[in-house]
Amino acid sequence: MPHASTTPIDPHEPTEAARVVSFWAMTATQFLGAFNDNLFKQLVLLLAVVSAAGGESVDRQSLAAGVFALPFILFSGFGGFLSDRISKRRIIVFCKMAEIVVMLLAATAFYSGASLELLLGVLFCMGMQSAFFGPAKYGVLPEMVRPRNLPPANGVIQMTTFVAIIFGTAGAGRLKEWLGDDLWIAGVMCVGVAIAGTITSLLIRPIPAAEPKLKFSPSALLIRRDTWSMLRGDRSLMGALLVSSLFWLVGGLILPAINALGMRVLEVGDARTSFLAAFLGGGIAVGCVVAGVISRGRVSFGMMRLGCAGVIIASGLIAITHADGSHWLGFDSSRWVLVALGASAGLFAVPLQVFLQARPPEGQKGRMIGAMNLLNWIAILLSAAVYQVCVVLAEQFSLSSTVTFAVAAVLFVPVLLFYRPKSDALA
Repeated sequence: MPHASTTPIDPHEPTEAARVVSFWAMTATQFLGAFNDNLFKQLVLLLAVVSAAGGESVDRQSLAAGVFALPFILFSGFGGFLSDRISKRRIIVFCKMAEIVVMLLAATAFYSGASLELLLGVLFCMGMQSAFFGPAKYGVLPEMVRPRNLPPANGVIQMTTFVAIIFGTAGAGRLKEWLGDDLWIAGVMCVGVAIAGTITSLLIRPIPAAEPKLKFSPSALLIRRDTWSMLRGDRSLMGALLVSSLFWLVGGLILPAINALGMRVLEVGDARTSFLAAFLGGGIAVGCVVAGVISRGRVSFGMMRLGCAGVIIASGLIAITHADGSHWLGFDSSRWVLVALGASAGLFAVPLQVFLQARPPEGQKGRMIGAMNLLNWIAILLSAAVYQVCVVLAEQFSLSSTVTFAVAAVLFVPVLLFYRPKSDALA
């Protein structure tokens, strides 16, 4: 008579119910954080672009984008070190508490009628707490879900992130028109959202530190030597990291380009300009879900190439203007091309993100995400400079502001032509 299985049960292994509750708590937490980030950032960008349209010779969106990117460059490496050294859950909860303080500063700055420079200081603080949140957010997923579930989990996380971008970005324009000089009310709303995010973060199950004995070294402030060694020995991982950085450079060009499209080319005002960005976010949400479902159990680089082609075509279409400077697509058609652009970006981003999470060894995942964040935000900071060059060239040669979309399309062409990694199954 066969004996019953005597395989011991690991008491530390979470139940499936605990995994599900923890995952959805993490999803809600990052959704609320992304909403706050994008609501406040878009308010500052709209203030910057209105300032430029009101008589300034230079579009100040690039300054705001650079200020937001800088803390990610300064702190992502250290954030990645901490997310391996300390429980990622602890870091997530601490970051959400810090977000409450930052949003209180934002509300106070709006109430006092602060200058754009002071608001940029608050934007820097918001970027700083997000820099520590990012490695824990993405590094915790491989510890929270089973490997084969990483694609759909990333699809849900990315989808809800961009749904938050939709509401945050579109809400910023609407609130700016409704509230006028009373933007402090929007700041108070952001405080409430930060409190809600802190509460949901407490529902994430306790997760032990990946490397509790990890020693600090000065290189941890950027990228640790052992992480560089891992990347040098893994050309596939290094290639994916560089492509990820290019993706975020292009992404950093697109949002201010959409703001300029709406405010300067189409002249549709704050709310409808923000709706243009929301259509892009909606497309990304759809693309992320589709990518997560289709690529369940594997990293599908074929789908990523399809997304790359879509980004190039959609960006090129939006760049077209008539000889008299009017936009070829107009507002209505631009919305749907932006949806297609976003969906293509989602198809591109999910396989790349899954690969960067799954490929590194267990004890290196936090530092890998920290390195990814650092290089991605260097790219985003560079995008602010590239955008400024586009603005200056457009002014000097009487080009349309949509030239930025053409530049974004051209930057993606080498990826489509030369980046051809093989798809792989997840354990």
